[in-house]
Amino acid sequence: MTISSTPAGAEMSDAAPRSVLSVGAILGEGPIWVEREAALWFVDIKGHAIHRFDPALDVSKSWTTPGQVGWIVPTDDGLFAVGLQSGVHRFDPRSGAFTLLHAPEAHRPGNRLNDATVAPGGALWFGSMDDAEEEESGRFYRLHRGDLVESGLAAVSITNGPALSPDGRILYHTDTLGRAIWQCPVDADGVAGAATLFTRIEDGAGYPDGPTVDAEGCLWTGLFGGWAVRRYDPAGRLMREIRFPVANITKIAFGGPDLMTAYATTARKGLDVTALTEQPLAGDLFAFDAGVAGLPGHVATI
Repeated sequence: MTISSTPAGAEMSDAAPRSVLSVGAILGEGPIWVEREAALWFVDIKGHAIHRFDPALDVSKSWTTPGQVGWIVPTDDGLFAVGLQSGVHRFDPRSGAFTLLHAPEAHRPGNRLNDATVAPGGALWFGSMDDAEEEESGRFYRLHRGDLVESGLAAVSITNGPALSPDGRILYHTDTLGRAIWQCPVDADGVAGAATLFTRIEDGAGYPDGPTVDAEGCLWTGLFGGWAVRRYDPAGRLMREIRFPVANITKIAFGGPDLMTAYATTARKGLDVTALTEQPLAGDLFAFDAGVAGLPGHVATI
């Protein structure tokens, strides 16, 4: 078992992540706090599942998806949008029905949708990736009021994010295999400018997975294979690292009545029998005290 050490300059946190929902996700991802329900939603990409967790009642519910599902976000009609391998779908949890809205990469059958966020004005940003994790065929898109556009950001193999600054004017996006998190300005019309490097994850610390921004404008990222989540200040300086009892942390979301509980999805993907024996909680949903509030969620207007 290999556990990377905490890098110099990082504050070691005494927050103790705890498992709050045992789902054994193959590739848990996309946690999002839905304020209208006071519930956390997330997906299991490889397990073809959507999960809903109500922490106040300590109950959960799951739905099977027709294919790999990268993300779920609430929409302004009271329903949800989900990113399946075949495209963006509307999802009605009451019936379990999925309705295709957009298929941006029908010409790239080896790709799938992977991560997403909603801007303050309701625009949905999402990325795609090569499902085989080899070709640089991943793109970023913006969908708002029926208008779907490719962002023009550089193509990579595995996209993660995007995430947005509190004012929605800085977009963070991750090249997971390149171990790099990038940032770019976004104008009032949602057009992304030139990207610059925000931070790079050092060798041996895992791979940057889903990014999330808190109310102070700091960026958090899960580290796949890194046993931790990290918090970076707006200048890209490492501030804090929180260690986990499992290797693959994919993304966090802030929830709870004060938005100060961090929920983290994890994954069993890539772990052999020995690793799974050593990490019995791999694939669970975790929670810890973030010590800082997250940003209020937004609903997509698609």
